[in-house]
Amino acid sequence: MIETKRPVRILGFAGSLRQGSYNRALLRAASELAPEDMPIEIFDLLQIPLYNADVEARGDPEPVAAFKEAIRKADAVLMVTPEYNHGVPGVMKNAVDWASRPPRNAVLNAKPVAIIRRASRGGWSSMSVVDPKRTCSVRV
Repeated sequence: MIETKRPVRILGFAGSLRQGSYNRALLRAASELAPEDMPIEIFDLLQIPLYNADVEARGDPEPVAAFKEAIRKADAVLMVTPEYNHGVPGVMKNAVDWASRPPRNAVLNAKPVAIIRRASRGGWSSMSVVDPKRTCSVRV
């Protein structure tokens, strides 16, 4: 009997909305270079609205529901992010805020997460990207 492995599905998203973003380019490159048995689906965060508990109370907006469903179907998540002012860009933080709600049933709970950060000219910048992920209850 031949054993076949199920592909490991990765959902990737970038913390920059700019079309010419190096981070988006890194994500596309990761997707193109990923092994066949580890496809990386790219989710564009452009349509995700700013987190608002009042909106959440009425139900997730369609782009948020689609984002959460994509994370739910993935085996792991790949976040590709720049650093803005020694921290995580609002786009990435907002995406994590939506994906970490509601806390007990959040789609990110126990989901493996990898982070790619484009190197800046400074040597310390990557440390500031990690702490906000911990603050958002994402395991790094």
